[in-house]
Amino acid sequence: MNEKIDDYSPDLKDLLSIIHSERGLKKGTYLFQEGDQADAIYFIRSGKVRIGKITPDGRELTFRICGKEDFIGEMTLYCAPSKYTVHAKVLEDGICAKIRKEDLEENLLLNPNLNIEFMKMMGIHHQKAQSKFRDLILHGKKGALYSTLIRMTNSYGVSIKDGILIDLPLTNQELANFCGMSREVVNRMLGLLKKDGKVSMQEGKIVIHDLQFLRNEIHCENCPVEICNIE
Repeated sequence: MNEKIDDYSPDLKDLLSIIHSERGLKKGTYLFQEGDQADAIYFIRSGKVRIGKITPDGRELTFRICGKEDFIGEMTLYCAPSKYTVHAKVLEDGICAKIRKEDLEENLLLNPNLNIEFMKMMGIHHQKAQSKFRDLILHGKKGALYSTLIRMTNSYGVSIKDGILIDLPLTNQELANFCGMSREVVNRMLGLLKKDGKVSMQEGKIVIHDLQFLRNEIHCENCPVEICNIE
């Protein structure tokens, strides 16, 4: 097992022993779409998947990017089957394991420790979502952009000589999708940050030169990294 698997508790690793099927992931396709029956959780063995939503006015929102050895569990347990309210779009070819809802529920009932660890994992996902909405509500567009940049440094940041490189190629439209804003607004706000020397671009990737400035501007609460990330 590699480093990320080793980060899971022994009980949570038991999820991978539940009967499951595997399928290939092809870039541009969907693992599931809004309105599909939420009947399984997924474990990404390789590749990348974006969890997002299309708003009534046609804008695309990105909630998180799931990569190798991440779980995707956008469903409710122990009740009638619900429908997905988000979609999962494949960004990079790979493979995932699918665990059916009924098999998961049966194993959680038989293994109380696994049940506890699974609920902890889902609780962290909910905390992440709540923190993003908090930043948007309390600090508006600035909170949305600055907190997204902070989260990206925690997920993809690489220390370099004069700052932190976000090692994830992003167009301004893709960044706007994370923030729930238009590309034009993100362009203008990034332009101001560049002018003030807070960020710059390096081969299509964002470099953060003053992370503390971003934190101060949104009164960052220094949440644990497992909460303050984009994954």
